[in-house]
Amino acid sequence: MITPVADGNTTSRLPFVFINMAMTADGKIATANRAVSSFGSPRDHARLLELRATADAVMAGARTIDLNPVNLGPGPAPYRRLRIKHGLAEYNLRIIVSGSGTIHPKAEIFRHRFSPLILLTTERAPSRRLERLRPLVDEVFTCGEKAIDFPEALRWLRQRWDVKRLLCEGGGELNDALFAAGVVNQVHLTVCPTIFGGRAGPTIVDGAGAVSLAGATSLQLRSAKRVRGEMYFVYDVRTPAARPRPGSGASE
Repeated sequence: MITPVADGNTTSRLPFVFINMAMTADGKIATANRAVSSFGSPRDHARLLELRATADAVMAGARTIDLNPVNLGPGPAPYRRLRIKHGLAEYNLRIIVSGSGTIHPKAEIFRHRFSPLILLTTERAPSRRLERLRPLVDEVFTCGEKAIDFPEALRWLRQRWDVKRLLCEGGGELNDALFAAGVVNQVHLTVCPTIFGGRAGPTIVDGAGAVSLAGATSLQLRSAKRVRGEMYFVYDVRTPAARPRPGSGASE
């Protein structure tokens, strides 16, 4: 069972942000054509739900939402009871990140109304796209001109929705934006015994990335565990990168 760690951002009033990703042994999170993006074991999926049970909110980027039949919810009743045991609401808040508002209105997530849905976007998202999405979500928050301003978004989530622990489930461009903003506290990583190959295959952190070692994020290993063929790592972020980003972003 996973036990929540203390909120590491109490002084800044930002949520504790932790990322959970599964990758192949060659560092891919999907095939080059993104046709295959689920390859972890049932144990890895259970771990995902255990982590969700420790979070006030779960967040993912638009491409992850569009390409996968996800609802970002807590899962079956045992995990909802686990949330209550952790002192959380039975259902977590759900957050979609899309700088341009390119989310298909018929995505699976919009078919599930068990908890609030929040859309984080930017000023570059066309109004016609946002008007199409507004009836499907509970709130739209614009934070940034061309790229999501994550410190602003996280402060708003803390103040408006009382989000103290935020779990991010990718994809790679969203993860890159979070690392670039210097707001990630912890990384949970599953390494699966699979090789996809291909230089175009997405990784756990895509996007602009660091251009020098000085711009890299430094991690410290908290734990490592092997379960059958998979390795489960937990890293604490030692030195956030907080590097400048071009106005692309996060995501989609």
